[in-house]
Amino acid sequence: MPGKAQTAIDKLEQTPRRKMALRIWLRLLTSSQLIEKRVRGRFRIEFDTTLPRFDVMAALAREPTGQTMGDVSRWLLVSSGNITGIISRLEEDGLVTRARSTDDRRSHLVRLSRKGAHEFESLSLAHEKWIRNMLSGMTRQEMATLDELLTKVKVSLAKEEAS
Repeated sequence: MPGKAQTAIDKLEQTPRRKMALRIWLRLLTSSQLIEKRVRGRFRIEFDTTLPRFDVMAALAREPTGQTMGDVSRWLLVSSGNITGIISRLEEDGLVTRARSTDDRRSHLVRLSRKGAHEFESLSLAHEKWIRNMLSGMTRQEMATLDELLTKVKVSLAKEEAS
């Protein structure tokens, strides 16, 4: 009796070429949504926090000297309005600091506080473990192949957008 992976491969091989792109897009979307749903739930249950808070903290952790709210919103591909509310709540909780930029007095630089950096480290270690466990059904070689293929998808998207 074939396993789920083999059944999926058989179905893909039987799919007309004109429908393959749509089928792959749906698989990517479904997989992404399932992973995100699980991660959201675990952040809520285990840390009483949200995925958007984690995402903002992750963006800030990339640049310890600070970033503007615009930089963070561009990095996360969301509006500045969304970022402002999250950063305000993180600031109230003592997880970030906000200071006027020396380069542009109209903008503020936001960075993780010491407390925020410590909390982010705990969150990111748990997050990494969750993702590793969710993908544990794949071999290292399969993950490398998937990474290579998703990189090709990303390049293809960039080329399509540029044209």
